[in-house]
Amino acid sequence: MSLKTNIYFKVITIVVITLLLLIPATMIKFLILERENTQHKAIREVSSKWAEQQTIEGPFVSIPFYKYIKETNSKDTITKYIQVQDFVHIMPENLEIKGNLKPEKRRRGIYEIVVYRSNLEISGNFKPFDFSTFDIKEEDLLIDKAEFVIGINDLRGIENQISLKWNDQNISFNPGVSSNDIVSSGINALINIELDEKDSYNFSLELNLKGSQKLYFTPVGKVTNINIDSEWTNPSFNGAFLPHQREVSNGGFEANWKVLHLNRNYPQIWTGSQFQIDNSAFGIDLLLPVDNYHKSYRTARYAILFIGFTFLVFFFIEVLNRVFIHPIQYILVGFALIVFYTLLLSISEHLNYNLAFGISAISTLLLVFGYVRAILKSKKLSLLIMGILAVLYSFIFVIIQIQDYALLIGSIGIFIILGLVMYFSRKIDWYNLNLKDKKV
Repeated sequence: MSLKTNIYFKVITIVVITLLLLIPATMIKFLILERENTQHKAIREVSSKWAEQQTIEGPFVSIPFYKYIKETNSKDTITKYIQVQDFVHIMPENLEIKGNLKPEKRRRGIYEIVVYRSNLEISGNFKPFDFSTFDIKEEDLLIDKAEFVIGINDLRGIENQISLKWNDQNISFNPGVSSNDIVSSGINALINIELDEKDSYNFSLELNLKGSQKLYFTPVGKVTNINIDSEWTNPSFNGAFLPHQREVSNGGFEANWKVLHLNRNYPQIWTGSQFQIDNSAFGIDLLLPVDNYHKSYRTARYAILFIGFTFLVFFFIEVLNRVFIHPIQYILVGFALIVFYTLLLSISEHLNYNLAFGISAISTLLLVFGYVRAILKSKKLSLLIMGILAVLYSFIFVIIQIQDYALLIGSIGIFIILGLVMYFSRKIDWYNLNLKDKKV
């Protein structure tokens, strides 16, 4: 019996070819990740020139004070007190932010990046300051250095000279923050406060801020109300809190957040760096609805199914129709299936994923059909193989679209395929099976 007609040699050959084709399939996955990283670099490059993602942390009031740390000399047992400066941080009683986002699209090569300009009206009030809960003497409080602080990630995004209205006073902001206890980047304004003041301190300001992709806020108020609207039609609401109310339409979106101080894990007043407020941030992602790299990568993960099932169909055609397909022909068909992924990746960078999938699948099907028709000399068998591959591509496309049920549908699909293979192979006598010595 020649190797050409030996069924076991044929099976081993097909398995080896399948495993070898997984090498270029894995290279395709790395190529997808590389292209995705290139996209991220383009986004970072544009963001670095425009302004980065923005998170508005605050506003809050920081007041420096002196505290005394005990120090004991072990030699002479003399106790000393060292004077150090610390800060007490006070959150507002009410915080209200109203704003509008104006998105703009920028391009870097073939990549599209979304940036924005925002017009924000920030207002609220602080109740009279009470330090009775802290062991701080009045003479140790540096009231004249009290600061109204707003944390802003990227100060390059500020587009207007900001003026704080503090009760009846108008105060200009300065860049930077005196303490890194809560924020490391932002702006501050020196404010006038009185320890015996009985009325609340009202504040308001307008902030025109530009940034890239994301705009987040922190719920520092005892009651925080934020209302944002925009013409952007594909917002993603993320972070620690989802909107209390939202409306998304073809004309844009409106969203409202209402957060109480009981919903977060820090108080209204504390000293030093005991608490951080960034973990409570929430807001809007203006990411473009383009996930072609993620979908392409998920599609490439099914390469073993494409190749294995196609070769299985070829093998059953050999067995049931007593024809011989050369290993080189298996390899060429396998490479045609691999090229599908490069087509999908490259086309999806210029068109939407669904259209790219259709173009790539049809091109691959026509290529395989033409080649199989030439080697098998049978239109019927060629159409059969093309139909099976079309069903397989459709099956994978459905799995990619419904990610939440991908495992369920994939498991059912593979179970059905296994059942069909078992059904059509049930009457084959594998112990007495040889391929007809006929080259096609």
